[in-house]
Amino acid sequence: MRGHDWINTLLPDELLIEIFRRLDSKSNRDASSLVCTRWLRLERLTRAAIRIGASGSPDLLIHLLAARFSNITTVHIDERLSVSIPAHLGRRRSSGNSSVKLHDVNDKHGSASDQSDLDSLCLSDSGLASLAEGFPKLEKLRLIWCSNVTSEGLSSLARKCTSLKSLDLQGCYVGDQGLAAIGQCCKQLEDLNLRFCEGLTDNGLVELALGVGNALKSLGVAACAKITDVSMEVVGSQCRSLETLSLDSEFIHNKGVLAVIKGCPHLKVLKLQCINLTDDTLNVAGTSCLSLELLALYSFQRFTDKGLCAIGNGCKKLKNLTLSDCYFLSDKGLEVIATGCKELTHLEVNGCHNIGTLGLESVGKSCQHLSELALLYCQRIGDAGLVQVGQGCKFLQALQLVDCSSIGDEAMCGIASGCRNLKKLHIRRCYEIGNKGIIAVGEKCKLLTDLSIRFCDRVGDRALIAIAEGCSLHYLNVSGCHLIGDAGVIAIARGCPQLCYLDVSVLQVCILLFFLIPKAM
Repeated sequence: MRGHDWINTLLPDELLIEIFRRLDSKSNRDASSLVCTRWLRLERLTRAAIRIGASGSPDLLIHLLAARFSNITTVHIDERLSVSIPAHLGRRRSSGNSSVKLHDVNDKHGSASDQSDLDSLCLSDSGLASLAEGFPKLEKLRLIWCSNVTSEGLSSLARKCTSLKSLDLQGCYVGDQGLAAIGQCCKQLEDLNLRFCEGLTDNGLVELALGVGNALKSLGVAACAKITDVSMEVVGSQCRSLETLSLDSEFIHNKGVLAVIKGCPHLKVLKLQCINLTDDTLNVAGTSCLSLELLALYSFQRFTDKGLCAIGNGCKKLKNLTLSDCYFLSDKGLEVIATGCKELTHLEVNGCHNIGTLGLESVGKSCQHLSELALLYCQRIGDAGLVQVGQGCKFLQALQLVDCSSIGDEAMCGIASGCRNLKKLHIRRCYEIGNKGIIAVGEKCKLLTDLSIRFCDRVGDRALIAIAEGCSLHYLNVSGCHLIGDAGVIAIARGCPQLCYLDVSVLQVCILLFFLIPKAM
């Protein structure tokens, strides 16, 4: 019956809220909220997360959002992101004799050159206090490069948001007092990121560790010059439920890391970029971290095969391994990892110049569950290594090759023959790979949806035609492949109707392409 609103008449608030929660996209939720004032009010109750960029005035914006969305549990504020302000919010709002104006960060003609105006573009302690007041149910907060936030704001947040479980302070110049307040008030805190928090010292981290204790499960510290082994030892003794540790520091040594490794038996993720660590750390990890699933070693000058062998012999649950710029690691260490860690699914070797073909052959022979492989700047790995991966790693879904000068068509043919589940293939500046290898991929890897062959100057139209005939691509990047012309790109346009991303930069292709793609898509 026209003119009768049966939905609003018959359905209670609880049922409408549940329907809104099940909508599959933000655009659908936004559209639903415009139906009527009741739907607008109820849809707002379903919003659990908000994301704020470098808006004209984040303090005022938080106040406005808090008045509209009462059930927010996740807030992400990133002052690196430029977000334009809606026109109706940019107008001057007045109440009595006071007025507040939202400034647009893109306005070059305003008075933003003034320091006071610049400060108004950043989240302040007052804004953080408003956030705490407006979102008392807050569980997850990310403050990325909010440089005006200090310990005072963090303390006010801690007192109000006692259910906080995750806190990211990357680039915030907060001090020890604020971090101590978090430890005293937020007893459920599980995840803490302190990257580039230059104002912190051991005192703040010690107070936090003493406060949250076993609740803390993840800790990240980077570029904090005053956080040393002292606080790491307290973390090791107080936070025994810690599962993830990420360290990037010149001031943390074996002593601090060993304290965490020995004191936290549930450690699953270990990411280390500390130039003062030695094999002693990995030797103890191999015997103490039996639950370790992810290990990432970055820019180490002092680790050798001895330490990596300890991991391979002890950490049987290891699934994800990243080795970046580890110059003293060789095929021997990778072989022990491959034979000892048979559950390995993700492997990245980046700039480890002493790891070559033999090491990768060991992975191909032993790691049957490997699903992602990245080889970057590996000049000593040749075709035979990838051929063995093709023979042994049938579940490989993603392969990335960057500046691997010894890998050519034979390797790609081997991957194509054995890895029929391949979905993502990214190749950059591998000059020995040509049409033959990519044609083999097109003929045999029918599940491939993501292909990037940047600056592979031996790949031409014949390869793209084979890809178009055999694969349904969603993503294609052929930037810098000078042998690719109109014929190859037109074949892709006709053969891949689901293509949603195409990069043909640094190519000379006919403008006919722009008429073909809309018809194909």
